[in-house]
Amino acid sequence: MDKIPVSILGATGMVGQNYVNLLANHPWFEIVDVAASPRSSGKLYQEAVADKWYSGNAIPQKVRELKVRDVRDFENLPESVKCVFSGMDLENKDDTRKLEFEYAERGYPFISNSSANRWTDDVPIFIPEINHSHTSMIEIQQRNRGFEKGGFVISKPNCSIQAYLTAIFALEQAGFTVDQLIITTLQALSGGGYKTIHSKEMINNVIPFIGGEEAKTEKEPLKVFGSIGAHGILLDDHLKISATCTRVPVLDGHMAVVNIKFTDRIPTRDEMLDIWQNYRSLPQELDLPSAPLQPIIYVEEENRPQPLLDAMNDKGMAVTVGRLREDEIFDYKFVALSHNTIRGAAGGAILTAELLVEKGIL
Repeated sequence: MDKIPVSILGATGMVGQNYVNLLANHPWFEIVDVAASPRSSGKLYQEAVADKWYSGNAIPQKVRELKVRDVRDFENLPESVKCVFSGMDLENKDDTRKLEFEYAERGYPFISNSSANRWTDDVPIFIPEINHSHTSMIEIQQRNRGFEKGGFVISKPNCSIQAYLTAIFALEQAGFTVDQLIITTLQALSGGGYKTIHSKEMINNVIPFIGGEEAKTEKEPLKVFGSIGAHGILLDDHLKISATCTRVPVLDGHMAVVNIKFTDRIPTRDEMLDIWQNYRSLPQELDLPSAPLQPIIYVEEENRPQPLLDAMNDKGMAVTVGRLREDEIFDYKFVALSHNTIRGAAGGAILTAELLVEKGIL
């Protein structure tokens, strides 16, 4: 098929660069527009990222010569664009929220990694292996907001919850309802952007607090697991989560230490392993280009998963789980890991777009 022309907002940032890398040779999508803040607009992309190119790969040739557009400049947005990916956050969260809807109102499907609209009732938070049925929310959003040109906004969840939430969902789908989770995250530097990567306070250190992360970790799963109401998503209220979120001196890969308590039926360890190893969802059934063949990978070694060894499992799109054992207070405990800027951000958004294509929405 002809490739779908796409735009990347926040293209010079950490997530934006991952979009550029992942879409450079994508079989379905083609980058025709890159946009960023006014300080980068008007520059060639290679100039705008010259001193802060994060990837070990060279800047893709097709993108090097694209002129960076101001994210608010709609006049110079190519008419051919059919989808907008965003790794953008303006200084004011309300401004980000409004700008996302401005793109949607103009008819653009908008897939965002920002938290700006995650708690907007009619904006779904998407993990394709979990809540692919929430695509039905798009029509409700368009009706609510009078989007008559086919545009809409979809948000990606916080990158840290994607390290473990698919593993929890797989257990629930198998009939083992989860009651309580205690989550301790060990989050990579790239999740905080350039400033965090180059922060002197992160050298040989761990910071036991990341602003806003604990609330996101405790609340966003309730929307991901939620149901579709007449005007928005109804939160799932059966799951209770207590989170502690830390920043560790690792470049890529968010890890979560999970203590899990079930409501009534408690699976055996072998049952849990079998559920994880055999779990498949719609992205795998459709054989989407970015979908991991096995969304949950279990590693038996006692010292795994590790970011250096496991964050890039299956193109950086798989969740890797290890150290499953019984817990003396809860029922079980385990460690989970995913690549925060691929699975947790750009790659997860691209997988969402692929699903929308297959469903005939995009």
